[in-house]
Amino acid sequence: MQEAKRFDYFYNMTWINVNDQLPENEQMVLAYIPYNRVPTPGNPSVTVFQPVKIVTFNENFYGPHKPRHKRSESDHFWSGNGLCNHFFQEVTHWMPLPEKP
Repeated sequence: MQEAKRFDYFYNMTWINVNDQLPENEQMVLAYIPYNRVPTPGNPSVTVFQPVKIVTFNENFYGPHKPRHKRSESDHFWSGNGLCNHFFQEVTHWMPLPEKP
């Protein structure tokens, strides 16, 4: 029965368009970044395509307290680990993280 429940959960996971709905502020999610390329460890001149990442949604990251970056098209921001941050417009879809085992 546990296997059926797990299959059902993953089968029903769907991507949510950022134009339709945003995550809660400071919620960690899976994000789809269609043009995301990252440098390979030990050889930064070689990049690999990595369109899905775990990031945290930051609502109103920019504002009176922090001027918007010139490349940002929104006050919202996606923070990742290390150098994995993304401007709001770079993420097209997201989904909640699956439950812990």
